[in-house]
Amino acid sequence: MISNQILQNTIEGLKAITRIDLGVMDTEGKSLATTFSQPRDYEREVVAFVESPAESQVIQGAQFFKIYDEHQLEYILIANGGNDDVYMVGKIAVFQIQNLIVAYKERFDKDNFIKNLLLDNLLLIDIYNRAKKLHIDTEVKRVIFIVETSRERDVAALDKLRVLLGNKAKDFITAVDEKNIIIVKELGVNDGYPEVDKVAKEILGLLKSEEEEVRVAYGTIVNDIKEVSKSYKEAKLALDVGKIFSEEDEIVAYNTLGIGRLIYQLPVPLCKMFIKEIFEDKSPDDFDEETLTTINKFFENSLNVSETSRQLYIHRNTLVYRLDKLQKSTGLDLRTFEDAITFKIALMVVKYMKYMETLEY
Repeated sequence: MISNQILQNTIEGLKAITRIDLGVMDTEGKSLATTFSQPRDYEREVVAFVESPAESQVIQGAQFFKIYDEHQLEYILIANGGNDDVYMVGKIAVFQIQNLIVAYKERFDKDNFIKNLLLDNLLLIDIYNRAKKLHIDTEVKRVIFIVETSRERDVAALDKLRVLLGNKAKDFITAVDEKNIIIVKELGVNDGYPEVDKVAKEILGLLKSEEEEVRVAYGTIVNDIKEVSKSYKEAKLALDVGKIFSEEDEIVAYNTLGIGRLIYQLPVPLCKMFIKEIFEDKSPDDFDEETLTTINKFFENSLNVSETSRQLYIHRNTLVYRLDKLQKSTGLDLRTFEDAITFKIALMVVKYMKYMETLEY
């Protein structure tokens, strides 16, 4: 429903134009908004007017009007200005407030529909029926962005995003929990992931500051409204997986998660079993900082010994010695692809297990 502040702003704007005082009351005579400098107690008159069949009536020199939400009486408008234009201005105010009721109901209904759509709370037939009723296209390209800020219920961030998107009727901004802002973004026919990534960078640039940390994740592009929940789940997964395996990345796309996406869906007991089978009582992250740096740099350079030694500013033989030492302690030779991929996965699995442990506390 319309807030009292919106009602107040509306009647103040009308008074500034017409110089006629207006007041909006509920059906029990309680004042919700008024421009009267010395408000009168109209409670008894309002209750009597509500019970009467009249749609408008002059009571004690003021013009009373009924305002409906569909067929339900919602408000009573009182207009008083001491001139012949009072009736006309009152009718204009009634028309304006009734339009606001329709607009806000539609906005609320759309927001409610989008939330239920994201959470998979609708039957397929209901999705299409409600989309048609709310004038939402069903067969257009869309993608879901999830924006996580360091503040809960970040109203300022919501307002900034609405400005960025230009308050476009085809884009929706909502929230399904306390932490994240969800954007359902409609794309052009020829738009692809380069355009999606560009929007993600614009969102990040708009919201990021020294005081606020921001992460943006997005799912895959979908072509039908029934698939919007799929893109949302993907974006949510991308946000979580990015925190584990791509901590330095402020933008994470679902289609770039790689093997991290698979590891994230493994049960922790299975991960522990895998580590124990490969390393027995050891763990791949128990090595000293120098060894871990060497391993990570070796992986970054696609197992190239020469390039890795150059970037680490060490002699090639020194690197070979470190790799030999690692092979003796783990039984894995990182110069071979199979052992390298096993060790890489093990490092990621350990990282995942440590992240899951933090969630348990």
